[in-house]
Formats: sequence, structure tokens, C-alpha cells
Amino acid sequence: MDKQEIIIQLESITGDFLKSQGFVLVEFVCCLQQGAFSLRVLADKPNGGITMEDCGRLNFNLRGQLEAGRLSANDFTLELASPGLDRPLKNEIDFRRCLGKQAVFYLKEKLAESLEHKGLIKEVVGGNVLIDQAGSVLKVPLEKIAKAKLIIK
Repeated sequence: MDKQEIIIQLESITGDFLKSQGFVLVEFVCCLQQGAFSLRVLADKPNGGITMEDCGRLNFNLRGQLEAGRLSANDFTLELASPGLDRPLKNEIDFRRCLGKQAVFYLKEKLAESLEHKGLIKEVVGGNVLIDQAGSVLKVPLEKIAKAKLIIK
């Protein structure tokens, strides 16, 4: 099995485990460092509010799941954390959870002559996020979003 196949398998094990525990995988980052995999997992409850206790318990139990999948503790490091207030917004569920909140969008290609847009998340419909920019509504296709996050004041 090559490195990419192992990473896909690790992400699948992680996502399935979190789902079975009632949590969602927000972000999974895996890289190879000095012969061991470094896993950074951001998890949350479906409506937000993961606690430090949740993170500690999930970290311990996920480590056991990964080791049961034939990885030894020497083969990887694991960091499981809350995504925090400025968590990345990646899919329709994330954007729906943040309706009525201000966000910044970094796009893969220009839309309305810019790669960056800020505005109030007004609606999510048909694979698009509608953002209100001072009374003007901009329709941003999800596939054009490189990165998006809430603006924390």
C-alpha cells in the first residue's frame, strides 16, 4: 500500500469513528514526518460545542482504533482538537449552520472581479452560498470556494 492509500484509509477510519461517536470530522491533515504519520484531526458536534473532555476522550479512543488497524503508536502522532471559532467552512452543512453570520471567502477564481469577498451568509441553495454585501447579494458556487471562515469580532 502506498502513502496516499494509507492516508485515505486513515481519514476513512477517523471519519467513521467520529460519526459512530456522534461527532463530525471538520478537517483531516496527514503528513509523513521522519518516517511517521502526523495526524491533525479537527472534530466537532454536529451543531458545535465540542468540549476539551470530548477531545481527550476521542483522542484516546481514536488512537485505539488506529492501532487496531495495524498501526503501532510509533507509526503516528495524533492531535485531535476543536476547530475553534474560526473553523473552516467547507460544505453546505457548515454554511447552513452559520446563516446570518459574517464570513470571508477566498475563491479559486475571480467572481465579481475579486478573489476575496466578505459578507453575511444569507442562504445556501443549489450548491451556492448567497452572501449579502451591504445590500447586494452575491451568489458564490461552493466549488469555487478555496477557503471560507467566519469573521470573529
